[in-house]
Amino acid sequence: MKKNRKLIILFILLVFTTGCTTTLVDKNKQPVKNPETGQALTENILCKPKDKKTIETYEKNGVKLEKLPECEEFTVTSGKYEGLWTNFLIKPLAFVILFFGKSIGSFAVALILVSLLIRLIAYPVTKKTALQSELLKKANPELERLKKKYEGKTDQESMMKQSQEMMLIYKKYNINPMSGCLFSFLQLPILIAFYEAINRVPAIFEESFLGLQLGTTPAVGFGTSTILVYFILVILIGGTTFYSFKLNATAEMDSSMKMMPIFMTVLITFTGLFIPSALGIYWVTSNLFTIFQNILVKRSKMLNGKA
Repeated sequence: MKKNRKLIILFILLVFTTGCTTTLVDKNKQPVKNPETGQALTENILCKPKDKKTIETYEKNGVKLEKLPECEEFTVTSGKYEGLWTNFLIKPLAFVILFFGKSIGSFAVALILVSLLIRLIAYPVTKKTALQSELLKKANPELERLKKKYEGKTDQESMMKQSQEMMLIYKKYNINPMSGCLFSFLQLPILIAFYEAINRVPAIFEESFLGLQLGTTPAVGFGTSTILVYFILVILIGGTTFYSFKLNATAEMDSSMKMMPIFMTVLITFTGLFIPSALGIYWVTSNLFTIFQNILVKRSKMLNGKA
């Protein structure tokens, strides 16, 4: 077990220390922003921007755009090697979004489709998480009785017996506490990969969708004429996050843990103010998939129960 933990830590260090987004700064080391959208620009973009003012801003701050490919011509082998993180995750993800975007005619829609594609690939794993939540709710009466049985007993023998009896209940209801953890482990790297792909591909962050400038954060968007759509995006981030947490909540949660969905919703909604709108679209899409998946699991459990 310790060896596995060391391998996981080594993998994380290897990935997250090999290539990352670099913010474009001026001579005074201040972040350079798009003069029209207020978006903070990325220095190490993967392909050429098309907006004239964006091009002028990059050239003015010493970025050599002539060495970069056009976004329509970008491939996973474009540019130099930048480490495992960029070459094996960021570039392939950017390429897939660009491919769908060129085919459909909208990089925002492509972003939604790629988000759904990833969730469909991970569906067998994430479905297990939803199933475990439902099984834990079913086992909750027995878990509560077990908790009361050993309430106040802190000696080692009692704790061992409680643990053994708990495992028997888990076995009875086919509960695996570790089941479905794989996607949870991968979710943060995927989120960061989307963030970097969005910030490093001008074709994505220059595009508008339903009044949203994809590279602009809601916090900046609130100062524009399309404030309403940014407000709706933040509401969707918060609402879908809360509902997905609520559906995943297990009945055996103690009183302190029952506040966790509210705390996490507030935290993620606040964070949503300062992430690119494109990433907010990815998050809402992913949450909606989770909600739909969990509803399907609940209905299938109800039908099986009636049968």
